[in-house]
Amino acid sequence: MLLFRIKLTLLFLYFILEVSTAYSEVLQVDSNFDGKMDQWHHMSDNNKVIKIEYDNNGDSKIDQTDIYEKNKTPLRAKIDRNFDGNIDQVQYYRIDGSLEKIDKDTKFLGKFDRKEIFNLNGRITSIEIDQNHDGKMDGWQTFDDQGKLLNSEYDTDHNGKKDRWEVFDSKKFPVVAKFDTNGDSKPDQFQHFYPSGKLKKVEFDTNLNGQIDRWEFYNEDEKLNRIELDRNHDGKPDMIKQK
Repeated sequence: MLLFRIKLTLLFLYFILEVSTAYSEVLQVDSNFDGKMDQWHHMSDNNKVIKIEYDNNGDSKIDQTDIYEKNKTPLRAKIDRNFDGNIDQVQYYRIDGSLEKIDKDTKFLGKFDRKEIFNLNGRITSIEIDQNHDGKMDGWQTFDDQGKLLNSEYDTDHNGKKDRWEVFDSKKFPVVAKFDTNGDSKPDQFQHFYPSGKLKKVEFDTNLNGQIDRWEFYNEDEKLNRIELDRNHDGKPDMIKQK
């Protein structure tokens, strides 16, 4: 995660309060003493911080703006991560200064395609992704209180319906993945995995009646070694093909 110089900003606040007059507007700061101003502190008439602008790479262009609105800590931060003049990340903070949400333009295409949500302890709780950049989220990931991935859901064909579901273990390896292959929003293929994350078994509902009628079993090097079929769809295998 890209968190720029917010902590460094706080070091200047005491200095600002000491040297600024009651009616100061903008305090310019050379934070790295290279002879170039790289911070602009915009102050209210009662000496409260409204916003602080930064030039993080020394090209004399603003690439980060922290918005305080007279709060003690930033409420928002707008960031140009690749220094092309366009904002591609916005960070939102709670009133106590803790990070609440980050919106990102991960591909630098001018469209925000990723949203990250954080709890009060700074742990990520969820991620939403727009994989095809159409302005609609089509990927969702959920995390536990420690920031470990629990499950994910996807709309892989971008029709507004989820068609892939995944569950993960404590080591971030997949446990099971479910797929909707015919677009009815119901899973009809199930992939199960070894603790190592390698494919163990695949189950199919080939006639889409809600019952598994084909099983494929894999050894730990992911080679298919057995297929079981339920040809009359009574829920029981009636043919086994051994590889």
